[in-house]
Amino acid sequence: MSYLKRAWAETHLDRIKANVENFKKFLKPETELLCVVKANCYGNGDDAVVPYLENELDVNWFAVSNIEEAKHLRDIGITGEILILGYTPPEYAKDLTDYDIIQALTDESHAEELSKCSPIGKRVRAHCALDTGMTRIGVYENTVEKACDSIERISKLSGIQLEGIFTHFASADSDAEDDINYTKKQAEQITAVADELKKRLVVLNQIHFLNSAGGVYHSTGKSSLARLGIIMYGLKPNSSLEVPFKLEPVLDLKACVSMVKEVNSGVCVSYGRTYTTQKPAKIATIPVGYADGYPRFLSNKGEVLIHGKRAKIIGRVCMDQLMCDVTGIDVKVGDTVTLIGTDGNETITADDIADIGNTIGYEIICNISKRVPRVVYNNGKQIDILKY
Repeated sequence: MSYLKRAWAETHLDRIKANVENFKKFLKPETELLCVVKANCYGNGDDAVVPYLENELDVNWFAVSNIEEAKHLRDIGITGEILILGYTPPEYAKDLTDYDIIQALTDESHAEELSKCSPIGKRVRAHCALDTGMTRIGVYENTVEKACDSIERISKLSGIQLEGIFTHFASADSDAEDDINYTKKQAEQITAVADELKKRLVVLNQIHFLNSAGGVYHSTGKSSLARLGIIMYGLKPNSSLEVPFKLEPVLDLKACVSMVKEVNSGVCVSYGRTYTTQKPAKIATIPVGYADGYPRFLSNKGEVLIHGKRAKIIGRVCMDQLMCDVTGIDVKVGDTVTLIGTDGNETITADDIADIGNTIGYEIICNISKRVPRVVYNNGKQIDILKY
């Protein structure tokens, strides 16, 4: 299987397996895995990753962002439970029932409108979000009783089949004492709501609140599902806080050398002339840029790997190309360049790149554009190419 060796990403399924198996060691026996596969599996390629999770790793729960992502999973043959974590307009109620998709309810009014739009004789399967301190979506009340009143009313709507409640931790990826206490209070709030609903005979199959960070730092059997996201893809929830096992970054980003030139001192490089050589240098051009999702903030700051050596990016990263100083490295046109991944004894992770731009690894891998093909590997063997 061939692909355009300009810029490409490599997705390694065996690394997903290692991350999943290590994460599961931190879960209580009663907590089941829910794999978060939104945003094209955080840029890794859902067409390859989700079937692997279902068929090879026996995962039965998947979470996505929106109805189009959910329908796509059904269209490629996924039979497990699919939960939409975000908003779906009420007019799509029929699609939710036709595709057997579980919808997050953002609040009581959202539930009411979905119920009105549900097909006659059918009910939209739903998990109700509870806002315990994220202030994003969810039923928001200042007492457990009022929150339960709202959720109980939702459970009685004719077009809604309420199957669970969930919340999302705001700072589970922090080891600051105040954040640890905040996370604990969020967990206590949802469990208190669940306990009260049980007294009111509101039957719920799922009560969940653990995310990637929650699973490794705040694991509890009171959460029936653990929503495994960024850790599954081999990155830290918080780059400054160590994960208690070795992460295997799933995605590598590579490109090739398209040109090599020798220049004198005093030569300006790239837009804006932000870099000028101070001595004779050898410069390589790499055909990857911010339109491929490689961040412009790496201009004059980032590094790439060539033949196991680090080469500094010089000048501004362009839309489709960048330049780097390869003085002292034996480089020729066509050589492979590693932008994210390992070459020899050197490694650059998405978290490393994120730290330069004061952002997070999530953003780096999610932003890799769809003009970059995903070359899928399992145990070192190329098995597929995803082109968009």
